Amino acid sequence: MDKLLQILEEKMTPIAVKLEQNRYLSAVKNSFMAAMPLLIIGSFFILLAYLPINAYTEFMLNTFGADWQRMFTIPNNISMSMMTVYVVVGMGNELSQSYNLDRMAGIFAALASFFVVTPMHAFAEEGLGIGIPLGNLGAAGLFVGILISIISIEIIRFTDKMGWTIKMPDSVPQNVSKSFSALIPVALVIIFFNFVRIGFEQTSYGDVQTFIFNNLQTPLTALGSTLPATIVVLIIEGILWSFGLHGANIVGSVMSPIWLTLTADNATALAAGDVLPNIVTSQFYNNFIKIGGSGATFGLCLLLLFAAKSKQFKALGKLSIGPEIFTINESIIFGMPIVLNPIMIVPFLLAPLVMAIVAYFSMSTGLVPLTNGVNIPWTTPPVIAGFLVSGWRGAVLNIVQIGLSAAIYFPFFKVADNLAVKEELENESEIQSFESIDYYRLVYNENIISY
Repeated sequence: MDKLLQILEEKMTPIAVKLEQNRYLSAVKNSFMAAMPLLIIGSFFILLAYLPINAYTEFMLNTFGADWQRMFTIPNNISMSMMTVYVVVGMGNELSQSYNLDRMAGIFAALASFFVVTPMHAFAEEGLGIGIPLGNLGAAGLFVGILISIISIEIIRFTDKMGWTIKMPDSVPQNVSKSFSALIPVALVIIFFNFVRIGFEQTSYGDVQTFIFNNLQTPLTALGSTLPATIVVLIIEGILWSFGLHGANIVGSVMSPIWLTLTADNATALAAGDVLPNIVTSQFYNNFIKIGGSGATFGLCLLLLFAAKSKQFKALGKLSIGPEIFTINESIIFGMPIVLNPIMIVPFLLAPLVMAIVAYFSMSTGLVPLTNGVNIPWTTPPVIAGFLVSGWRGAVLNIVQIGLSAAIYFPFFKVADNLAVKEELENESEIQSFESIDYYRLVYNENIISY
């Protein structure tokens, strides 16, 4: 086992470090994290519109009429349904900052370029002129926004490197000077993407959004929504954690756009009254796999708290139960530890796989409703989380999963606990022997002095 761990560490660690340090993946991850408050707020509004309680629905219908859900869907439209706009702004900021470029110029260039290539529809019959359908600003435009943000900042970086900027005298105020410095780079970005738009209009796709959606986003989301792909992701995440690398962050930088797209699809279907299309979503990962955090350690924490015989494990259980309720489990991962621990790595890898398989088949067979697209915070406690995204049957599934987690960890926990008890007894024996030696030395010295 130790040899296998050593081989995996040698092979996986360099790859993981490169992924963690990758400029573009880091920008994607940070942009989603920055936009997450808006996405969560929008999800809470959609939850209020479709709360799975019949008495609540009837009360709202009788009080506000048949169109009562519109009170909550509009705030959702300017958050979840416009997520790509916020991600583009975040990526323009992150990439500009990483290259030490003008951040505002980067943000405006990326955002303007995204709108240049986004198809607009005419609403002449309503007298509203031209507008952008929300569908192009939400999940359907996500990959376009990411790619355009990257290309926009790279063009600005190239022009800056070549010195293609307007330099004003030192006497000119700095804000005016910065505006003129950004003029040529931003103009080149807009011109480039305008030609891209014109080029795609001459093809059967009609626009870059349709091309990317059909040839990149759809295949990736279809792959990411499968159980085998989810299992592969969980194995990679667990292996990275096993060596002290933040597997969730590294994997999340790649998978978050895919899972959030699937989440948005479910939210859109729910709002339209359609059948929910996706089992695997961001909520499926956060609320039905990570029961207590990476490694599904909620059951392990309960074992530490109630079944541990060693003093150190009991203390760790008391220390960890508070954060564990909110799916924060670094204290267990590094305190037990699970990192580089051959005994505990096995259940740490196995438990999330079991959680995923049980949840997937529970939903695919209709025992538990699919997640409703409500993007609740990842720190929402289990059972409550299950209820919010899948109703009372989701809450029951979370309870079952906590029991499964404890059962998976139990035999490995017992081995680790027995070793810890043995170590504590040996330490106590050593301390007692040292105390005995000190006592006899004291008596001997007193006898010498008396003599």
